[in-house]
Amino acid sequence: MSPSASSSLPRALVSRAALRLGARTALAGGGSVVDLRADAWGHGVVEVARIVLDSGASVVLVDEVDAAVLAELGLPATTDARADVDSRVLFGLPGSNVDPAMRLTGTVLSIKPLDAGDGVSYGYLYRAAGPTRVALVTGGYAQGIVRSLGNSARVEIRGRLHPVVGRVAMDVCVVEIGEADLDEGDLDEGDEVTYFGGAGPVGQQVADWARITGLTPPEIVTAVGMHARREHVE
Repeated sequence: MSPSASSSLPRALVSRAALRLGARTALAGGGSVVDLRADAWGHGVVEVARIVLDSGASVVLVDEVDAAVLAELGLPATTDARADVDSRVLFGLPGSNVDPAMRLTGTVLSIKPLDAGDGVSYGYLYRAAGPTRVALVTGGYAQGIVRSLGNSARVEIRGRLHPVVGRVAMDVCVVEIGEADLDEGDLDEGDEVTYFGGAGPVGQQVADWARITGLTPPEIVTAVGMHARREHVE
């Protein structure tokens, strides 16, 4: 299974409804200046600025490159104020008790059977303990799914958890899916894979990614949001 099998990007789906709830909750904690630097922590500065300002923020703190864009849209922005609203709550990051605004998804490109001892990806850091199957999934370290997540993180497919195995490649990774599950219906090419976010078992998986990688949750969502194919959804 070659990591060059796909040029597709995973999708970073940003929920406007979750942002609205996060904005109301964050602003209720006090303050009126919201930190939206780094393209609103990868969530899309224009869309998020509109939501937090409609929710009662007085001004947003942004990078210089974004200040002029927001000014042209009539959205109050600054590059030098001190933020006094908790953006972790706005974006629903771990510990905020708010649903995450971002859900990162990939797609099953292909499925391959393995025999005991078969290895996958560069260096064969994973070898099958027995007969099993693996799926090649869009999303790799170029989109913020960093290499240390291989053999450590899990993803959600059809409501069930499956481990990422082997070394994460530039644009794809490999997921062990096991034998066919006749009760739930077999997995198939084109199935959606959720890395983190949403209402399922990986909803708060950013916390696990932080523990595995040593990165902070803001660093993780920012990298993903700025490199995956980002879409704003209701």
